Amino acid sequence: MLQSVQRVKAACPLFTQSDIRPDMKGLLIKVEHGHSKRVWCALIGKTLYFFRSQEEKFPLGQIKLWEARVEEVDRSRELDDDLKACGRSLDLASFIIAIQPQEQTPVYLLLESRHEMDSWRYHLSVAAGTAVGNVGTEFEQLVGKLFQQDGDPNSQIWRHPLLCFSKKALSSPLTTLPSPALQTEALKLFKTCQLFINVAIDAPAIDYHVSLAQSALQVCLAHPELQNELFCQLIKQTRMRHPYLQPGPLQGWQFLALCVGLFLPQHLFFWLLQVHLKRHGDSRTEVGKYVVYCRRSLERTQQKGERQARPSRMEILSILLRNPYHHSLPFSVPVHFLNNTYQVVSFDASTTVDEFQSRLNQDSGMRKTGLSGFSLYTDDPTGRHLEHCLLGNIKVCDIISKWEQASKDLHSGKSENTRTIRLTYKNRLYFSDQIRGESERERLLLAYQTNEAIIAGHFPVNKELAVEMAALLAQVEFGDFGRPFSASGSSQSKSYQTLKQVLDRFYPKHYRRTVSEEQLRQLLQHLSARWSSLRGRSSSECVRIYLTVARKWPFFGAKLFQAVCVTSSLQPNASVWLAVHENGISVLDHNSIKLLLSYSYKNLMTFGGCKKDFMLVVRHCSGTDPSKDKPTEKLLFAMDTPKIREITLLISSYINSAHQQKAIAHHLSAPALMVAQPISLKSKDLRSKSPPLEHPSKAPTRL
Repeated sequence: MLQSVQRVKAACPLFTQSDIRPDMKGLLIKVEHGHSKRVWCALIGKTLYFFRSQEEKFPLGQIKLWEARVEEVDRSRELDDDLKACGRSLDLASFIIAIQPQEQTPVYLLLESRHEMDSWRYHLSVAAGTAVGNVGTEFEQLVGKLFQQDGDPNSQIWRHPLLCFSKKALSSPLTTLPSPALQTEALKLFKTCQLFINVAIDAPAIDYHVSLAQSALQVCLAHPELQNELFCQLIKQTRMRHPYLQPGPLQGWQFLALCVGLFLPQHLFFWLLQVHLKRHGDSRTEVGKYVVYCRRSLERTQQKGERQARPSRMEILSILLRNPYHHSLPFSVPVHFLNNTYQVVSFDASTTVDEFQSRLNQDSGMRKTGLSGFSLYTDDPTGRHLEHCLLGNIKVCDIISKWEQASKDLHSGKSENTRTIRLTYKNRLYFSDQIRGESERERLLLAYQTNEAIIAGHFPVNKELAVEMAALLAQVEFGDFGRPFSASGSSQSKSYQTLKQVLDRFYPKHYRRTVSEEQLRQLLQHLSARWSSLRGRSSSECVRIYLTVARKWPFFGAKLFQAVCVTSSLQPNASVWLAVHENGISVLDHNSIKLLLSYSYKNLMTFGGCKKDFMLVVRHCSGTDPSKDKPTEKLLFAMDTPKIREITLLISSYINSAHQQKAIAHHLSAPALMVAQPISLKSKDLRSKSPPLEHPSKAPTRL
């Protein structure tokens, strides 16, 4: 029994490919051996799976459809005994499909509508490989016959009016659809395609074509059943009947170029698209170059999977205003660093954040993300002072599109073209044992990130040290100080303005608030003296000194979150900092930033949002604190909701990284131990000398 369950589980692609899209799915009545049961059906490839519900991942059963006979049951004739035995269920359904696998008993599917029956029958027949060319719409039958002829270029079927460009509107969809509502949407899609192709693109009014493409593709993402239909319509509108074999309008190919970067058609329509692209690809013509790009984009979508969001305005403009054939990575966006520099990174429609970061690291001279601890952030589309860390498996184009849509929704549906997404690259996870391999660029950016913490008051420095640190970064940023500054100097002088700029960028804000005009001049004079003393020192040397000083603080590299104690051993309503670092979580005093409490990750039981607060459940080690009667303690901190999410994900990342590093260390050390201390398998004392097995402690759970 267990083996059969494992075989079914292994055979279902939903377990191995979470993003897989069934060709057909729906709640149907299944009849087998005279018993009826309402089940969720999903057709994936050439297999029909049955589930208890839509949410289930473990199938109740499956049918291999290849070479099975699929046909509609005529209810006017004598019904099979199995169907008669199901009784009342038969009265609820108006249509019946019989599936007869080879050397197996038949299975019946009961359906309520003609549209649903036609759609299921067509897709089941295609999966079975039987009756291809005899089922479905006229367009689908023509494609089936071409498939049987292996796409013979001399076949007269290619000249059929239904397969070629038409100025007239469609009277019915090209593909079989399961409901009248989807059929209506299919006809609207064709009108959108006609408008996109027939209305000439005008650069000042290009947002008209952007809106057409986005609305059509959004409908197809919301209703995947229409994706085959859209591809068939675009293939039809990019094939000319006269002159024969000539590619259709350029704007039709541009629309197709947008589609293949998002999703792909299924089964025979995928074959039709491949034949269509192969026939018209030509690097000598403008249209042919778009076709070649479509082929490249199709391969990338096959490798990386389908997209989640419609194309952004930036993506559509890039496709429409310049031929993407000339660039293997047709899109580009600047990535900003904390030292006010940026790096332009190119990508395509299927590039993931991991691939994007890998290219960024290579271009900017940095190590892999897993070693450097740097991550990509995006600003908040609402304009709030928030940043969002990007997950590695998400596609960059989806991120830009969702950001753009959120910004558009904020402005009552109007696109704000003046504001675009801002990507920032900075350190997220800091590990002290990774210092040895740091690149010069990493050290520079880490110094500027430390400066951000100093300015914001998240890093403890006295006034004297603050001036020293500011002078070091001034030497990095501006080089040698030009001329000495005296306290009696003019506020309009160049040296005064430069020193004022250094204070604004590199000196803590809370120290500047209480400074009088006279104290400011003395501070500037002191800064100029410290800066002048660094004359001749290189940028890399100053960065090294800066980080050497900064790393003396025990919580260097930690991320600080402002919070208010709700329930804990600390004073209620006290403002504190929660410092998340490689060794655990520490509670720091808000004013002095001195340590109050600290918990290692191994003593962390549970963490995450609890109603509107952030919760930590910690375990107290026996003997460490006799005053603690309970083995565990629940700590609640009031925080902003976005910060609760950020701190929860950051703690998770540190814990996961620690487990990964232990696994790697164990994997590397195990062979060495075996070589260093070989053990004879014939030894009688083998069992007694074996070390006792250690049971791993339960990992903390995230709420």
